[in-house]
Amino acid sequence: MHEASRGVDHVMDAAVELPQHYVETETSLVQPALRSLKHGDAFAVFHDYGDIGVAGSGPEGLYFNDTRFLSWCELRFEGKRPLLLNSVVQDDNAALSVDLANPDVHADGGISLPRDTISLERTKFLWQAVCYERIGFRNYADDNRRFHIDICFGADFRDLFEIRGSTRAKRGKTSALVTKTGVEFHYEGLDNLTRKTELRFWPEPARLEANRASFTFELGPNERGSLFVSVLCEDRNQPKCSQFALALRDRRRDIRATTSGIATVESSNDVFNEICCRSTSDLYMLVSRTPHGVYPYAGIPWYSTAFGRDGIITAMFLLWVDPSIAKGVLSFLAATQAKIFDPLADAQPGKILHETRNGEMARLGEVPFQLYYGTVDATPLFIMLAGMYLDRTGDTETLAAIWPNIKAALHWIDAFGDKDGDGFVEYARQSETGLVNQGWKDSYDSIFHANGALAEGPIALCEVQGYVFSAKTHAAKLAHQLGDLNLESKLLAEAQCLQEKFDAAFWCDDLGTFALALDGQKKPCRVRTSNAGHALFTGIAAPARAVRVVKTLLGRDSFSGWGIRTVASGEARYNPISYHNGSVWPHDNALIALGFARYGFAQQASQIFSAMFEAAAYQDLRRLPELFCGFIRKPHRGPTAYPVACAPQAWAAAAPFAFLAACLGMDLSHRANSIRFIDPVMPDFLDHVNISHLSLRDSRIDLKLQRHGNDTTVNLLSRKGDAKVMLVK
Repeated sequence: MHEASRGVDHVMDAAVELPQHYVETETSLVQPALRSLKHGDAFAVFHDYGDIGVAGSGPEGLYFNDTRFLSWCELRFEGKRPLLLNSVVQDDNAALSVDLANPDVHADGGISLPRDTISLERTKFLWQAVCYERIGFRNYADDNRRFHIDICFGADFRDLFEIRGSTRAKRGKTSALVTKTGVEFHYEGLDNLTRKTELRFWPEPARLEANRASFTFELGPNERGSLFVSVLCEDRNQPKCSQFALALRDRRRDIRATTSGIATVESSNDVFNEICCRSTSDLYMLVSRTPHGVYPYAGIPWYSTAFGRDGIITAMFLLWVDPSIAKGVLSFLAATQAKIFDPLADAQPGKILHETRNGEMARLGEVPFQLYYGTVDATPLFIMLAGMYLDRTGDTETLAAIWPNIKAALHWIDAFGDKDGDGFVEYARQSETGLVNQGWKDSYDSIFHANGALAEGPIALCEVQGYVFSAKTHAAKLAHQLGDLNLESKLLAEAQCLQEKFDAAFWCDDLGTFALALDGQKKPCRVRTSNAGHALFTGIAAPARAVRVVKTLLGRDSFSGWGIRTVASGEARYNPISYHNGSVWPHDNALIALGFARYGFAQQASQIFSAMFEAAAYQDLRRLPELFCGFIRKPHRGPTAYPVACAPQAWAAAAPFAFLAACLGMDLSHRANSIRFIDPVMPDFLDHVNISHLSLRDSRIDLKLQRHGNDTTVNLLSRKGDAKVMLVK
């Protein structure tokens, strides 16, 4: 019984030990609505008013290279907050538009300016490390109106990990300087890097202080006015500020150029069309140009950087839409592949990157993530993506360029991933600062036994063995392509051996699924989880096992009605509001759907697709979040939001395209010059789907898939080139 119920004073529990790199919060990312923008290495999180830092602690801010360059930016009308009318990120994610109106303004005991007399329209966007804003005013009164506007601002230069909850013993020094053109904030970091935030205003303020710019406007009847604010972020870059209209034009041209060659989807369902449009806009907002090609950053606000696993899976989902994403991901990860031993970074030669960070704490080693390799799955996934990319594009030039990296990754799998030589790839962190768990479910408590006891390492994850099986299968094809027949035979034999060992060690017949993992004593973690669905995605599961896994994952304990839970209800650590122990992740469900379809269960894949579509229909902006809670579906309400989920998140945004490919049985083969639809199944919410600008070799295809009851037909609408389009039953 709780002490308070026994009539004694309530005493707060002693501080508990928190999980590693815990995201600390006193606010939810769900309410109030937050609006996100990104370009390159800059991103911004705004309150729905377009302000920053007015709702207490939280992720709001303008960030550059993992540092918050603007922590407070507030618009005041006659000292008051304007009235919010509407707030929306534009369809192409180029800009945030916020419509406001003046509040009632009082003077001499009465209202001197009634509300809704002056309209305000805020337009904000990011371009080349500068945040641009135009505030437009219009007077709807029939006489002149004079009013005062204040812009309040501040810069704390906090590292992203500080905002997530990390504490620091020391920080650098911050100073402010009022100049003729605006205000500058300088931060002398402990990493010997000077960071600068510069605010510029036009017209010139009537009064300018270190944290406030004040303006006076007088507008005649129906007259308009404008105020422009530019915020420049500088550390090792040299930002250049342009005129608002020119910069916005360049931002939109950049979006159009990036998306000009992609395949597009339009269907009979308007909501699904909105989901696809938002996903596309989110993905290409998250895509950043690197010296090695384009790369989809993982998500806003916590993961706006390159993550190996996230980038690879996003690229896999988008292969049929835009294979250039895969090329950029492969090139970037090859260039950043570990070459030395570094225990603090969990690095060994050949290992593929987990994440990279550019903030002060990472540069100082206060967090280990400047170049961090603590992931067991990115290395085999890298090889898988290389094989899938070659199948899709026939790009032997890129393959040849990264072939040494693929061979190094194969060596890592055998020499370092499987240190004990038992045929399974395991992980164990090399330093106390590294991640305890190093699969995609990397919460401290996500790998456990049936009784709830945490598994002790080295840990061999179920899905990782599947990734290794698929990696060696794909690498064998690559070796054949390059004429190394001995390596091809060796890899195929190793893959077959792993498949047999995997079935013997991981299958739990009484559970109807594969074990979550093997612990350091080779004892299986007999827990029903979504990880088993990844075994189907990779093809390591025997067909008879796949039948059982499909049934288990679609059972009431695993399938919430909105998707498949990470951990089934009834398991010891099941918690539907946890990060990895009972929540529902769109990308996880997309991988499972692809696995279902691989074994001929397209109808069951369609069931997951339909649930995820219905979940997306309830989301703000029709945007699938990183995850949502795993509560059972109830009538007349949508899924329960997870409080600190990233939105947008790259692999969640890419998930609708993976679901569509799974259900339609899409197979694009460069070698065969064919686009095949194998036993396609159309979910009930779609009557038809039009796919335009689908590319293969030099061909461009437009086609329509039409549902007729339980059958689906394919109609070729346009073809430029000689690619074959086939319906396979």
